[in-house]
Amino acid sequence: MSSRLCRCRSISALTGLALAVLSIATAQAAGSAPYDLTGPTLEVTVTRADTSLPIAQAPHLAVGDKLSIKADLPATQSEHYVLVVSFLRGPTNPPPKNWFFSCATWKRDCADKTLTVAVPEGAQQALIFLAPETGGDVKTLISAVRGRPGAFVRAAQDLNQATLDRSRLERYLSAIRRLNAGNPAVLKDTTPLLARSLGIRVDEKCLDRLPQLQAPCLMQGQDTLILNDGHSVSMVEALTTGPASDLAMAASSTPQGNYGYYSPYIASLRDLGRLFDSFRVANYQYIPALATAVGQQLTLTLNTPPSFQNPKSVLVAALPAVEQALPPPLHAVSPKDIYCARRDSLVLPVEGAPLVFSTEYAHHIFLRVTGKNGEAIDLPAMADAAQGGFVIDTSPLRTASLEDRFQGSLHGYWGFVKFDGPGFQLVNTQSQTWSSSSADDGSLIVGRANTIHLQAGSVACIDRIMVKDPAGKELRVEWSPVKANEVEINLPLQQSEPGPLTLLVSQYGGMEPHPLELRAYPEAGRFESFSIHAGESHGILKGSRLGDVVSLELKGLEFVPSPSDASAVSDALRLAVKPAAAGGTSATPANAGGTIDASSTAVTTLQQGDTAKAKVTLRDGRSYTVNVAVAPPRPSVELVGKSVQLSARSNESNIELASEDQLPQDAQLVFSVRAKSPATFGRDANIEIASEDEAFATTLSLANRNLTLADAKVAVATFDPAKAFGFSAFGPLKFRVVNSGVAGDWQPLATLVRLPVLQALQCPAAPEQACKLTGSNLFLVDSVSGDPEFKEAIEVPDGFPGRALPVPRPGKRGLYLKLRDDPAVVTSATLAAEELPTPAPPAEVPPAASPAAG
Repeated sequence: MSSRLCRCRSISALTGLALAVLSIATAQAAGSAPYDLTGPTLEVTVTRADTSLPIAQAPHLAVGDKLSIKADLPATQSEHYVLVVSFLRGPTNPPPKNWFFSCATWKRDCADKTLTVAVPEGAQQALIFLAPETGGDVKTLISAVRGRPGAFVRAAQDLNQATLDRSRLERYLSAIRRLNAGNPAVLKDTTPLLARSLGIRVDEKCLDRLPQLQAPCLMQGQDTLILNDGHSVSMVEALTTGPASDLAMAASSTPQGNYGYYSPYIASLRDLGRLFDSFRVANYQYIPALATAVGQQLTLTLNTPPSFQNPKSVLVAALPAVEQALPPPLHAVSPKDIYCARRDSLVLPVEGAPLVFSTEYAHHIFLRVTGKNGEAIDLPAMADAAQGGFVIDTSPLRTASLEDRFQGSLHGYWGFVKFDGPGFQLVNTQSQTWSSSSADDGSLIVGRANTIHLQAGSVACIDRIMVKDPAGKELRVEWSPVKANEVEINLPLQQSEPGPLTLLVSQYGGMEPHPLELRAYPEAGRFESFSIHAGESHGILKGSRLGDVVSLELKGLEFVPSPSDASAVSDALRLAVKPAAAGGTSATPANAGGTIDASSTAVTTLQQGDTAKAKVTLRDGRSYTVNVAVAPPRPSVELVGKSVQLSARSNESNIELASEDQLPQDAQLVFSVRAKSPATFGRDANIEIASEDEAFATTLSLANRNLTLADAKVAVATFDPAKAFGFSAFGPLKFRVVNSGVAGDWQPLATLVRLPVLQALQCPAAPEQACKLTGSNLFLVDSVSGDPEFKEAIEVPDGFPGRALPVPRPGKRGLYLKLRDDPAVVTSATLAAEELPTPAPPAEVPPAASPAAG
């Protein structure tokens, strides 16, 4: 009786021990103890049919798979461990006893410390136990698992979830450490790719810090770095259904879990702690172990130091679930993007499956393309989270014949199962035409950085772009693709001179760079507006740097700068219609001033109130648009006739003027005009007369009696330049009519000249000697010649103060001269040459007589 009671107590103790196995260590996990203790290492392989894979490449198990599990314990291991593998079949169906396999690693019957088992029919989960040697250890485990299978199913689920999420976190942290040790400056560009690939939340403020401070910031708050990954969650949830899976997700959404949209990684660990606490007994405690798989090795990581005193610690690790394969939901980041197949290291960006980057589950990945002859070419591919996708080895394509455009698709294995990944559009390096965007014509300005857009059939294969400036210096430029057929280029022209530029575009696999000729220009002027009055053939362009303007095109009419306009150096330029464009005949100038007669070239296609755009063309070929405004018609008159009434002093000057347009300063000009628009003169009409530069101006009106109406359409004006302008005015004069306060266009009137007074012309008898011209104000003479062609002219020095100067002998028709105020016109002197008598030779002096000898 006593023996039976002892035996019952022993069984009860063992059962209690088994129920306590899953406890103490995860109680510390509930307090967020880190998993930083390295535990034992197992070597695990999975064989299905004739194929064997290391455990790191097996995301799931299948019925019939053979597992080879070896406890890689050191030779000096003093504590004996029992290796136990258990299969489960759901939370409500205890597994049979023959689903438990054990191996006493210190005994000879456990060959090479290796346990070989097959996945039984109906199994759904698998756990590994490493239990310290004690009496009834295996039976205790079997009793505990069979007694509460749901708890162990939940443990398997949480351990798998935590293991998968930890793999992403560790891959992220190790990459940050590696990049920070190599070159911290690359973290700003690389971290977003890491985060996208691994499903990691990144605090963007960290990237705004100094490069040396970015890595510590990016690794802070590890509990909240891992974002929820639908693929790994789907894999884990396949372990169980119902309340167990609901509990995991509910816990991950609690404030204590610090998650929600984030992964249930931390919540799973805390749940494990609470779960294992419920199994604590006097002799045993269970410690959860996260299993990190690299190749065949399964390294167990603990967060609680194991105990070899009562309660002793049993290590619990999960194997992949027994389930149907769930291939990774990979997809291209930008399906419409085009990639160059000739790049030495081609990166195809993908997202959607972080486990592809953090584990070895996806293996033997390749990109399949088709050559011109229809042959399939497989290119090795490797997942690289730091580059945000698969890195393709394109070396097999160096000798391949490819189409200009073709498709490629990713393929590989997810564990034992083949899977097909996304497709990509690829291009081959090809000879193509490169051109700059039409919007960039004339936009390259020296003295600043410039941005242009280069277009071609495809820009995916650009390797580098260089620019050769006018000095022949080659510079590497920054560029980035903005469309499949367009690339944006930043040209540093701050120190360049205006002139031709050559862009050199190099493509992957290409032999020689493709040259593209461009031109850099100086800073262009500002063009504000072009205004023209209805019915006129000229207008005013306002802006700056107007001296570079050669033409303006408006509604099929070409305007060019007026030859006599000197305002191009200021903010306004007068532009007139080319004669041929105004009717096919050349306009007749009203005088020698050379200005086109507005009345004969009036533009009838422009009406008052019209608005339009005109194109301004510069000397260097650039063109700009400017707004056009058509103003109301201005008053205009037609010059009918004019006469010059010379003064007595003008008659005494002994100069005969050769042009009717020359107006002596002391003379009086009488001219008549006929009204054109409006057709009659009003009582407030007047005429303004001004010098070319408008430094001198006067007004003739009915009120001051200098303007008289012959009738309603014709007016006669009298102009006295000496009274109006004084004695320092000279050069071309212009006039315009002013009616009701609105001024008409300027028209040429006459050329005001100041006359010197020639008094005498004396010539010596010897023909080789020059004559002498005497008079006053001789500084008003520009040059003097004996012939009208001025073949042998004598120029008068500027500001000559004398009253006599040497001149050539006059010809048969007299002496010719040019006035300084109008040097284009040849005038003649009316003086008759006075021939001086030949001087008498000097008298001979007789020799002096010698004194008488004394």
